[in-house]
Amino acid sequence: MSAGRTVYIVDGRRTPILRAGRVPGPFTASDLAVACSRDLLTRHACIWNRLDETVWGCAMPGEREANVARIIGERLGLGHHVPAHSVQRNCASGLQALDAAAQRIAQGASELVLAGGTEAMSWAPLLYNREYMIWLAQMRSARWLWSRWQALARFRLRMLRPVSGLECGLTDPLTGYTMGQTAEELAYRFKISRHAMDMFALESHELAARAQDASIFEDEIVALFDLQGRSYEQDQGVRRDTSVEKLRRLRPAFDPAVGKVTAGNSAQISDGAAALLLASEEAVERYRLPVLGILHPVSWAALEPTLMGLGPVHAMRNLLEQTGVAVPEIDCFEINEAFAAQVLACLKAWSDEAYVREALGREAPLPPIDRERLNPHGGAVALGHPVGMSGARIVLHVLKQLQHMGGRFGVASLCVGGGQGGAALLEHVR
Repeated sequence: MSAGRTVYIVDGRRTPILRAGRVPGPFTASDLAVACSRDLLTRHACIWNRLDETVWGCAMPGEREANVARIIGERLGLGHHVPAHSVQRNCASGLQALDAAAQRIAQGASELVLAGGTEAMSWAPLLYNREYMIWLAQMRSARWLWSRWQALARFRLRMLRPVSGLECGLTDPLTGYTMGQTAEELAYRFKISRHAMDMFALESHELAARAQDASIFEDEIVALFDLQGRSYEQDQGVRRDTSVEKLRRLRPAFDPAVGKVTAGNSAQISDGAAALLLASEEAVERYRLPVLGILHPVSWAALEPTLMGLGPVHAMRNLLEQTGVAVPEIDCFEINEAFAAQVLACLKAWSDEAYVREALGREAPLPPIDRERLNPHGGAVALGHPVGMSGARIVLHVLKQLQHMGGRFGVASLCVGGGQGGAALLEHVR
């Protein structure tokens, strides 16, 4: 099932997912990545100075963190000689980083690669608007006092209205749809009720709370400490006191008139990072490394941008056909919960004969995905969705699930803003 050499995932660690507030959080994207990477490499200290390269996904790096992967590598002390590059595929940037690293190993170009995803959405910038930028350029280019006065006279207070970098990043520039509006589109097309979406959100919080109580995430998370000495040890987004009644009272966030998508049944805006160590078979044997599992080739798919939430259906369908693994053989599925409506629409489209025939060009749908095997510990609706991190996080979590349950195959999948989907087949090595 693998193209080229087998790619092993040795181990992984992640930060807690921190709720993004109205001000920048205590950690930047590189801070988060360095924290989980340092803990990961300390657990396997024999290879700290043996890495061939590092690859990181980040959708919105800060203005002082261009090529954030290089900054992470330098701050970790990997050595000036270790190459680093950053990748961006919107919501699947973390998965894209793992894919890029795996291809390097499969091709024989690398033996050991540190890869992951990081995002500090609370640090998304506020930008000058276009009108102000034009005015500022005119002021700077004015050479004479009179021309400067003329330019100054054209100034208007509205020019100081900032543009939200986060809002721009969560809006498709070609269709003008926000990601929430694409979820509304899916809710309309597949007749998903507001009640069903709120119930899905409630279940996500309940499952995540139970997982926290059972220490399910304990082997994944490394604690964070800020400059004031405060510690962060658990995902902050889980709302243990939520209820259907509370969710029902929330107003639609993207279509005030007839919308169903609310802040309560959408993924939370968050900060976080996840790091994984990938290795060839030769490196595993040489350094006597443990193995979490095998990363098989990742499948990518594309579709109409307004239906971007169905990307996992296209990518997972391609993945299973390419690998020959059947749905009943998959012990656990993770579909990133960008929106409750989006995951519910994926489940409906997966088994919808008309959609499978018209959109996927297949004659018959695959067996349905068992809900008990899907996101059994909650998802981004409860935990949060740091855009660049999520792909790496769910891959790590699938592998940890397989390890704990003694399963063999798992699938991690995400929808991608702009109309794409990505899916990875993970195989646990006993």
